[in-house]
Amino acid sequence: MISDHDTARTAAHRPLTHDVDLDRVWTGVAAEIWRRRPRLLERAATRLLRSPGLARALVTTPSLLLGWTLATATVLLAGVLATLETGTPYVSLLAPAVAAAGIAYAYGPGADPAWELTCSTAVSDRLILLVRALAVFGLNSALGLAATAASSLAAPMTVGWLLPMTAVCALALATAALTRSANAGIAAATASWMITVLVGKATTGQITAAVTTAGLRLPYLLLTACCAVIVLHTTRTSKGTA
Repeated sequence: MISDHDTARTAAHRPLTHDVDLDRVWTGVAAEIWRRRPRLLERAATRLLRSPGLARALVTTPSLLLGWTLATATVLLAGVLATLETGTPYVSLLAPAVAAAGIAYAYGPGADPAWELTCSTAVSDRLILLVRALAVFGLNSALGLAATAASSLAAPMTVGWLLPMTAVCALALATAALTRSANAGIAAATASWMITVLVGKATTGQITAAVTTAGLRLPYLLLTACCAVIVLHTTRTSKGTA
């Protein structure tokens, strides 16, 4: 026979179905504590892109962070000083390689702090990669143009290095997307650009042949197109599929 004491103790340990759902409350508290407050730049990107997830992915791109941007500007500044000292347009030779490194780090697990976000958000991988790549390319183009203008060689060289930079960046992005490694993208783009510069110098005797030779424009365009196809093919997989 169950005593009154046992009955009272059982009732005391019985969960109350009409009470507050503590698990749900704690989930809300944890979400509030760990929520990252969007800053001014992210809020502006959200209004421009009309997607909080896409804006978060954009502002967390490694090669758009302040440290990386300062490093890029420092390298191009060194190129400006070397150009003014020697008369050789080193900015035109450095800009494609620097931009390619930034483009490679616009994609890649292990190097991207927002990789899990890009995999879980409803926004497609292709759109995220496109927005990031365009932002990185635009920033590096602006820095390169500023460095070229500062080195007093803007007129003959401005258009010359933009097309090679586009091709090298496309190669870096395609390699990073295909191998899922930002380091592989940087290695492929840097090696190919160095080989192009050295071959151009050996053929014409000018170190700037890679950016001034008109006959290379068509190969640059073809390389850009092929790499774009590779990127589109690699990022074609929809969310939640193998």
